Amino acid sequence: MDEVDVYQNQFLDYLKYERKLSENTLSSYHYNLKQYHLFLKKDSCLATREDITKFLDFISSLKARSKAHYLTVLKAYYQFLVDEEIIQENPCALVSSLKMPQSLPKYLTYQEVEKLLDISLRTPYDYRNKAMLELLYATGMRVSELIHLKLSDIDFQEDFVRVVGKGDKMRIIPINQASSEALKVYIQVYRPLLVKNKPSDYLFLNNRFLPISRQGFFKILKNICKEKGITKEVSPHVLRHSFATHLLNHGADLRVVQELLGHSDISTTQIYTHLSNEKMKKDYTYHPRNKKENF
Repeated sequence: MDEVDVYQNQFLDYLKYERKLSENTLSSYHYNLKQYHLFLKKDSCLATREDITKFLDFISSLKARSKAHYLTVLKAYYQFLVDEEIIQENPCALVSSLKMPQSLPKYLTYQEVEKLLDISLRTPYDYRNKAMLELLYATGMRVSELIHLKLSDIDFQEDFVRVVGKGDKMRIIPINQASSEALKVYIQVYRPLLVKNKPSDYLFLNNRFLPISRQGFFKILKNICKEKGITKEVSPHVLRHSFATHLLNHGADLRVVQELLGHSDISTTQIYTHLSNEKMKKDYTYHPRNKKENF
């Protein structure tokens, strides 16, 4: 193992054990560093600002978000080497951040959400799917948080769910009546039929008595959308965006929405105010005096 591999592994260990980043994030960091080192063809400790710029030119055909992620990874990697006193200066320090194209999150209308949640309930899996979707829309949690829920995370007495998010940070999210009722029916009547003789603490299970996976949930959501004739691209994150947008449209405080979503930075939450503003502008076109007058 050469020096580069040693430092890279130390950096990844730092991200895993001290920053507590998820396995998916660690994998993306590892991949980005590997591609960078293949391009560099020299000890990364000797890299200069010009090397970083050349690498960014090399990946210029990638989407803006991917290029920005590479630069984020490299800045963090070299800052780690500086902090560990392996190098004196971060070669990325003077490289300007890449501008991201501003795109508003996609979300569903109230009518589309109602259509999605109106599931025909025939099998235990239908009741499970109903409970999952109701809970996702009621809380705005991430799909990774949903699939890791345990039975003990649901409190029907106080009507809240306990969620462990990024960086192992726990937050408490209220649940509404619709999601509470769907969960009660699923847990009390239909979940025991899925568990059978293989008890599990996980809330949502697949047909092999295991916790449902991200891929499994995506497939379920896609099938329900197809069945409902919903042609819009719907993902778990679209439901999360819908949750935040609908709350703000009904007058919720931005700080409260930030807390519910588990955002560490309120600027991440502020994107939803743009959605509200866009809707406001669109709705204002219906004003009876919103017509050009000739004087």
